[in-house]
Amino acid sequence: MFEAPSSWIGLSLEQAFQTKWFVPKKMLHEWRMTKGVTVNKKIVPLHTIISPNDHIGIHIKDETIEPIPTYFPLHIVFEDDHVLVVNKPAHMDVHPTQPNQTNTLANAVAFHFQCEGIYSKVRHIHRLDRDTSGVILFAKHALAGAVLDKYLAERTIHRTYVALVHGYVKQKKGTIDAPIGRDRHHPTRRRVSKTGDTAITHYERLQYDKQKNVSLVRLTLDTGKTHQIRVHMSYIGHPLVGDTLYGGKPWIDRQALHAISLSFPHPFTNEPITCSSLPDETIFGNIKRGAFL
Repeated sequence: MFEAPSSWIGLSLEQAFQTKWFVPKKMLHEWRMTKGVTVNKKIVPLHTIISPNDHIGIHIKDETIEPIPTYFPLHIVFEDDHVLVVNKPAHMDVHPTQPNQTNTLANAVAFHFQCEGIYSKVRHIHRLDRDTSGVILFAKHALAGAVLDKYLAERTIHRTYVALVHGYVKQKKGTIDAPIGRDRHHPTRRRVSKTGDTAITHYERLQYDKQKNVSLVRLTLDTGKTHQIRVHMSYIGHPLVGDTLYGGKPWIDRQALHAISLSFPHPFTNEPITCSSLPDETIFGNIKRGAFL
């Protein structure tokens, strides 16, 4: 239960849910049919007008926990009743891609939900490649998932990455605006293609190691296409170290890419939240956090 924000006063419950929280019509219909909304502890219809000091309650039904809960130690960066931010290790899928798969980050989150008595499906709001490490956002129930999905579509969720790339990136800062599509000659590879989807990547060179001939770059995305950073950096002649799919040398057993920072407004309080995680020192070196952010 929560006190109605001042911006909700004078709106109907339905209007507030739709315009402030972006609640899907299907979810609103479910609340209507199950009488799942209360005002001041009394069940009310969704056309009820919100008054000052009203306390609104919403019943979110329990769900079967999916996927299969499996123990794996989680590095939790941030958590409250609605959202969970976890630091994903490399060499791990975000979610199962095969029936009964149990070795993914989502399985570990499901185990955490089970231990905490949270009866909900695991909902990842965005994804990271299997061999990319870093912060990733999960919703802890369907309503939070709906709001955060809307934020992602509106680009209100901002992600920052760091990568080690081959060669000296001459331009200190730059933007790569090149559409990305599937490579018809390879089942998983993407490529820059005139017929592909819009993809925009911003980069900044942070450091250069002359001895190894590698650059440390910080990257932000305006779009979120599969393999976007890997494709774009290869496209401008600086593939990621370890990314053999796109021309990188196999100096390490993964691409040197880490999601270092994630910022988003809280789905219900609108409070700005920023979460960060330093990358693996054995790959990126012992560099202070301030150098990345």
